[in-house]
Amino acid sequence: MQTRRQFLGKTAAGALGLTAFRDLLVRDLGAAAGRRSNPAGVSGFPGNNPKAKRVIFLFQAGAPSQIDLLDYKPGLKKWHGTDLPQSVKGDTKFTGMVNGQDGFPVVASPWGFSQYGKNGTWVSDLMPHLGSIVDEICIIKSVITTQVDHDNAITYMQTGHQLSGRPCAGAWLSYGLGSVCDDLPAFVVLVPDKGNAFLHDRHWGSGFLPSRYQGVRFGATPGEPVPFLNNPKGIDSKSRRRTLDDIRAFNALHRDTVHDPEIDARIAQYEMAFRMQTSVPGLTDVSDEPESILKLYGEDARTPGTYAYQCLLARRLAERGVRFTQVFQRGWDHHEGLLEKMPEYSAYTDRANAALVLDLKQRGMLDDTVVVWGGEFGRTVFSQGDIHKDNFGREHHPYVFTMWAAGGGFKPGAAYGESDDFSFRPVLDPVPVHDLYATLLHQLGIDHKALTYRFQGRDYRLTDLAGNVVRGLVA
Repeated sequence: MQTRRQFLGKTAAGALGLTAFRDLLVRDLGAAAGRRSNPAGVSGFPGNNPKAKRVIFLFQAGAPSQIDLLDYKPGLKKWHGTDLPQSVKGDTKFTGMVNGQDGFPVVASPWGFSQYGKNGTWVSDLMPHLGSIVDEICIIKSVITTQVDHDNAITYMQTGHQLSGRPCAGAWLSYGLGSVCDDLPAFVVLVPDKGNAFLHDRHWGSGFLPSRYQGVRFGATPGEPVPFLNNPKGIDSKSRRRTLDDIRAFNALHRDTVHDPEIDARIAQYEMAFRMQTSVPGLTDVSDEPESILKLYGEDARTPGTYAYQCLLARRLAERGVRFTQVFQRGWDHHEGLLEKMPEYSAYTDRANAALVLDLKQRGMLDDTVVVWGGEFGRTVFSQGDIHKDNFGREHHPYVFTMWAAGGGFKPGAAYGESDDFSFRPVLDPVPVHDLYATLLHQLGIDHKALTYRFQGRDYRLTDLAGNVVRGLVA
C-alpha cells in the first residue's frame, strides 16, 4: 500500500514537487553549461521595477517600549501616577498579568527626547545613534497586531499567522525570488547571545514550503559558526565528498521509488552544506574589515555572538547575495526593571543599528536593501503593578506600536501614522502587520496576492487573507 504522499507524488508528478524538481534542473543545466547557478524563484518574480533585492530584519524579541524610544508623548507628564482614563481604556482586554490590578497608573517616559534631522524628529536620548541617521529611516508609529502574548505575536509577525506551521517571511521570500548566491543559503538567521527566550526554530521555519527554504541559523561557537557544519574529527574534505555522493545516490533511488519531493530538498541541502564549508569561514571572519568599519559598529563588532557583530555579519551576507537575513535580539520583555533594562538594551543595540544603515549607504547598497526594525508588539502607557521610584515595568500592548524601515524605496526622513496622546491606539493611518508585509513585498517586485503556495487544497500566502500596500510608506 502506498502512502498519500507517494500517491500525490506519482499522480501530480509533481504538482506538489515542481519547485524542487525545477531547482535541481536549473542547477544541472548550469553545470552542463560550465557555470555554477542557483535555483530561480517562482516564475514571474520579481515583477516590474523592483526597488529592493534583499531584506535585513532587525527583530527585537520581547517588544521594546515605543513610549520610551520613538513615540514621544510629552503630555503624559501631567498624567503621571494617575489612573488611565476610562475614556481611553474602554473595554480593552489585557493579559492576566494585569487584569487583577486595582488601577492602571500612567507612567510618563523617564528619559528625555531630542529632535534630530531636517524634520526635527523626536527620538529618545536612549538612542542617540539612531537619532543621527533619522533622515535615512521611515518611522512607522501606527503598527498594529492582533496578538498579545509573546509566542503567538512573534509567530504572527514572522509568518503572518498566529498559529505555528506556516512559512516565515524569509522562507516566502527565498521561495518567491530564489537565490543569487551559490554557496550560501538565501535565508540566514542570526541570534546574538544576549537576552532571554521566546525564540524557536519554527520562527524561521519553512512550514509547508519545501524545507530548502527554511532559514539557516548561524551561531557563535568558536570555530563552528554554523552548527554541525564542520567535518567530524578524522574526516577530510575528500572523504566527506565521497560520502555525500553515496548518500545522494541512495536518496535518488529512494526518490524514484516513493516520489517524495522532500528528498530533492534534502539532496540540495547536503550539497549547500558542503559548499558552505568553504564559504562560511571567510564570511564570518571580520578581521579583514577596515578599522574604520569596526569602529563604526563599536568594539563589540569584533566579538562573535554580539549584536554588533551580527549586524556587521548581516551586511557581509547582503554583499554576498543572501536574500533575507533575520537578526534576532532578545531581552526586551520589561514587565519590571524597565529603568535598568531599557538603557542597557538600548545602548547594546543603538550603535549597531545606525552603523548598519550608514555602512549600507556608503557602499551604495541601501538603495536596494530594506532594513526593518521592530518587535512583536508595543508596551502599555501604564505600569504593570505599582510605580516605584527605582522600579516599574510595562505590559504587552498590541493596539499600537512603532517600527522603522530604511532603504529599498521606503521614504527616508519620514514619520508615518500617529497614535493618540497615550500611545494607546492609532488615530492616523494604522498599519496592520499584513499591510507592512504587502508593502515590503511590493518593494521587492512581488504582488503579495500572487505569491501563493497550494497546500491541503488552499492557496496560502504570507499576508493570509488581508494586506494592502501602504503607498505613504514608499517614495
